[in-house]
Amino acid sequence: MAPYVFRIRILWITVLTLFIPVVSTKYRKPNIVFLLTDDQDVKLGGQTPMTKTKNLVGDKGIIFENMYVSAPLCCPSRSSILTGKYVHSNGAVNNSLTGNCSSPYWQRTQEVKAFPTYLKGQGYSTFFAGKYLNQYGTPMAGGVQHVPPGWDWWIGLVGNSKYYNYHLSVNGTLEVHKDDPKTDYLTDVIVSQSPPPLTDVINRRATSFLSLQNSDSAPFFMMLSTPACHGPFTPAPKYQNNFPNKTAPRDGSYNKHGHDKHWLIQQAITPLPNDTVKSEDQVFRNRWRTLLSVDDMMENIVNILQTKNLLENTYIVFSSDNGFHLGQFSMPSDKRQLYEFDVRVPLMIRGPNVTAGRVVKEQVMNIDLAPTFLEMAGLPSTPGQMDGLSLAPFFSSASNQTWGRSTILVEHQGEYHENTPGCPQFRRQNMANCNNHCVCEDSWNNTYSCVIKRESAVSPSQPGRRVKYCLFKDNQNFQEMYNLDMDPYEFKNLAVTLPEDKKKVYLNLIEHMEMCSGESCHV
Repeated sequence: MAPYVFRIRILWITVLTLFIPVVSTKYRKPNIVFLLTDDQDVKLGGQTPMTKTKNLVGDKGIIFENMYVSAPLCCPSRSSILTGKYVHSNGAVNNSLTGNCSSPYWQRTQEVKAFPTYLKGQGYSTFFAGKYLNQYGTPMAGGVQHVPPGWDWWIGLVGNSKYYNYHLSVNGTLEVHKDDPKTDYLTDVIVSQSPPPLTDVINRRATSFLSLQNSDSAPFFMMLSTPACHGPFTPAPKYQNNFPNKTAPRDGSYNKHGHDKHWLIQQAITPLPNDTVKSEDQVFRNRWRTLLSVDDMMENIVNILQTKNLLENTYIVFSSDNGFHLGQFSMPSDKRQLYEFDVRVPLMIRGPNVTAGRVVKEQVMNIDLAPTFLEMAGLPSTPGQMDGLSLAPFFSSASNQTWGRSTILVEHQGEYHENTPGCPQFRRQNMANCNNHCVCEDSWNNTYSCVIKRESAVSPSQPGRRVKYCLFKDNQNFQEMYNLDMDPYEFKNLAVTLPEDKKKVYLNLIEHMEMCSGESCHV
């Protein structure tokens, strides 16, 4: 990096220091750090390599076993995280501009009411670094000049996840990064040199921000949004040879054909072709390798907070935007499906008044993160337009608060192309994400809504079962139903034999949830 660029960055940090207000420590609100990964599952062992994060956050706080996303796709899920709203409420239905992914309309109507704007209004200093929304920074989305409201420090990745050869918006100014593994890896941890090389953009900028914080400065909210473990699955050089013998998990629904499932699953090839299996195993290893850098970053952040005596007054939240699959029901590698491997993600929280060592089995959602952040910041009530609920009732084992919801909603609107290159048999079939064997991962009618409901308890000793019921918006109105307690791999589609009157109960619930807003979503 040229010396004058380094001096400009130091000046930038110094100038920003002048704008951090000082508050009395007696009335200081807690700090909040939110680390978000990309495409990290829980069903395929996605959390396994992150031992430091488990020790520093999960074991020191709460692990939520049943954390669901509003949609198994990056931009809709991230939009739900930012707004606290279901997809049908925030309007970001897929990763395209026409699907309202960071579109000008979404920016005018939703972004202005995202949770950072409320935190800023509460006196928080706010910092963002990493992937925002898939279309962020593109010309039709306002370019790099657009800095979302509510953020004081803004280092936003232009477009989708990358590890090298990416562009950033640094407070509205373009910053170009090349492919030097020593200077431009987007997630890797800082090495111990002085001055440190630019080996990590997210972590280095976060470290710069944290260096300015102390017990007398304003409370801060920091969001670190890494590209790991999203494709192109590029590990840091120091981790590129880890896990040499690991393979994608062979248990559960791996390499098993899905029976009584929607047609997109039926078109998968079983058994999986050898080259697909080989590719999946390599993807699996590289996904784990990219997460090691995230694990290092979490350790670095916690160590800095500890050194600066800020850790005990800081909430740390760790989660992901959606899950992933690698050979489940013989689908090669992607997300976008209604099954647990694509819609369940990690969630860990530690912080003030959080009872350590607890595991929560209640089903919670990404729409709950925004109201949780606001309650952490001391807002007396969640803004009325949010569909989620604060997770604060789970923080203390002594809390007598009750959870106000038994039903959640997962939505997906299929993306497609008129023609599929290399697959002439699908000409004008409106499919997408097809591999070299023409197994497609998405289509126009891979559009569905699912309710996941904890049914009423049969008796005090026999809690009600957890049921997933899904309706496809296709020509068949295809339906799938699973008992998640008895059938965790979702093999048996109970909707095939369910009486029509019982189907109607679930279909009415789906209709209600698809239209719900605010408190009407809390059923």
